[in-house]
Amino acid sequence: WALHLKNVTMSLSGQYKCTFATYPYGTKAAKIQLIVKAEEERHYVKKVWLNETLEIPCLEDMTSEDLSTYPLKWLVGENGRKEELVTKEPSCPAVYRNSSALYGQRVLLGFNNALKVFPPKITDDGRVFSCHVLYHPERVQKSSTTVRVFGK
Repeated sequence: WALHLKNVTMSLSGQYKCTFATYPYGTKAAKIQLIVKAEEERHYVKKVWLNETLEIPCLEDMTSEDLSTYPLKWLVGENGRKEELVTKEPSCPAVYRNSSALYGQRVLLGFNNALKVFPPKITDDGRVFSCHVLYHPERVQKSSTTVRVFGK
């Protein structure tokens, strides 16, 4: 016996109990606690040499997932401040936030929504790039990558 839940929201969190009658053993019951998370985040570190192209996958360990059907955005952060770089809606071209003095023309959305930065600069060292994918109004998956830039 199984309970299948579709379009899971935070409101479905709680304890579920399955009870059924058996013969000759009587009533059997099982309980399960369901916790619905609003966000999941994975953290990575990416190393790159100066003047190579920095390419950061959106959700590194979810390559089988087709991200083209979900809205997503790329942000860059430092010292608690985040700046939006690119947004992508399903079946629409990417929208670049070129107001950034630091990343204006250096970012490009690549294959499978990977973020490409060229050329990486020494000022990119230690910055955190994060990809946010909106799977459901109450469910966001995030992938954050700290960049380490090396000179030759």
